[in-house]
Amino acid sequence: MDLRQLRFFLEVARAENFTRAAEKLHLAQPALSIAIRKLEEELEVALFNRRDRKITLTAEGEALARHARIIEQQVSEARQELDELRGLLRGEVRLGLSPMLSSFFFPQIVALFKRRYPALQLSINGDSARNIQRKIASGALDMGVIAGTVPEGLDSHLLVRDEVVACVHRSHPLAARKKAPLRELLAEPLIHFTEGYHLRELIEERAARDGITPAVVAESNLFSLARSLVREELGLAFFPRMVVAHDTGMAAISCDQPLFLDLAIAWKKNAALSRANREFVDFVIQEVDDYYLLAQAAGTFPLP
Repeated sequence: MDLRQLRFFLEVARAENFTRAAEKLHLAQPALSIAIRKLEEELEVALFNRRDRKITLTAEGEALARHARIIEQQVSEARQELDELRGLLRGEVRLGLSPMLSSFFFPQIVALFKRRYPALQLSINGDSARNIQRKIASGALDMGVIAGTVPEGLDSHLLVRDEVVACVHRSHPLAARKKAPLRELLAEPLIHFTEGYHLRELIEERAARDGITPAVVAESNLFSLARSLVREELGLAFFPRMVVAHDTGMAAISCDQPLFLDLAIAWKKNAALSRANREFVDFVIQEVDDYYLLAQAAGTFPLP
């Protein structure tokens, strides 16, 4: 039993509903259910009564909740005291994010970090991976989440490797396919990201290797616009699987020779990170690890 499990348990107890608790925790409901079931198996007791879609604490659950609330309060007080000792009541984090990540997953991370350290200033710059790398190197940004190979001059920590999938409207003839050759996928009208975005470079490199010339019908640096154009049946677009996993308006198709995208958080090599920046890096790494462990347990994002 760990603090994360207790946090999940208390949120379900407060909400008396797995779906509402999952929304508050920014988790998929199946992942939260699995986490609670594992906690019950570990403790060898039922913590919740599940009858007629109503969730209430069992006697054992009430006992655990009393202790968990005390632990939660003590952990909060300990963090506050340690934060003050480490000087985290002042400072700034200047972060670079791609537009795609700005709309998926990272808003929750930023919000959680800000709630833990309300006095810290967060400045978020949306740009392509190439421009983020340049800004880190020049000192305009403290760190950023970048895709692909980390250039010389930056240190980094790999956050996740995710599959790149082709996405089409649900009514598209390819929508029923789980997998297709890249040549067949790129025969469709392509909604492309603008130059400087690693996802575009990844597709173009593979296409050039296979002697394919994509038929580009639209270009954008906005993930939300590219996704909307797919939904409007303008064409096909490539996205990381994680950002479309729960999108019921599109179908995701794997390439027969899978494509993968590496996402890493990077900062300037040989430059000492401030306490605020180091805390943010550690926080992001832990949150992403927790998210993917739960997602993989629920079968949402299988390991590549």
